[in-house]
Amino acid sequence: MAEAGVQRGLIGPREVDRLWDRHLINCAVLAEVIPERASVVDIGSGAGLPGIVLAIVRRDLSITLLEPLLRRTTFLSECVTMLGLDNVEVRRGRAEEVTKDFAADVVTARAVAPLDRLARWALPLLRPGGELLALKGERAGAELKEAGPVLEDFGIRTAELLQVGHGKVDPPTTIVRVVAERAPRRAAASKRSKRRKGLK
Repeated sequence: MAEAGVQRGLIGPREVDRLWDRHLINCAVLAEVIPERASVVDIGSGAGLPGIVLAIVRRDLSITLLEPLLRRTTFLSECVTMLGLDNVEVRRGRAEEVTKDFAADVVTARAVAPLDRLARWALPLLRPGGELLALKGERAGAELKEAGPVLEDFGIRTAELLQVGHGKVDPPTTIVRVVAERAPRRAAASKRSKRRKGLK
């Protein structure tokens, strides 16, 4: 990552000196809150953060690295082969294009989009009761508040801020955890309306 990742523009050259603490350990501690043997979809995996890191520290997980850009999926595939990660699949595509293909236990994301947009992409990939775990920074609380209407439309069960990695990374990693409940209310209402009109 410190070489090919920089050369291919996946991380900035200024990040190399703080790669271990700011990026790798910051992602690794996410494993603390992922259930055993979970299926995980990492949206916008980019340089493999957090997907590749989780695959290394938690070999019990089944992880799909979902990334729309070819140069990034090429890099990810090379990493998976080099590291011998038989619990990882690299898939090129956007989350909104593959909703019918997944009913994951967990969706992860880091530095992908504000929570309101991320929720629209991530929640349809989850099974009922599945979890979105979004690594966030200082604006985590504000993003959670701003995403309230979107989360309400999805009828989510819970939405909360967590901190993980105490004693391992300073400051601890902040996560927004959203637990899925059911299909979006607007989508459900649309289907009911069509049925009342005799439409399929």
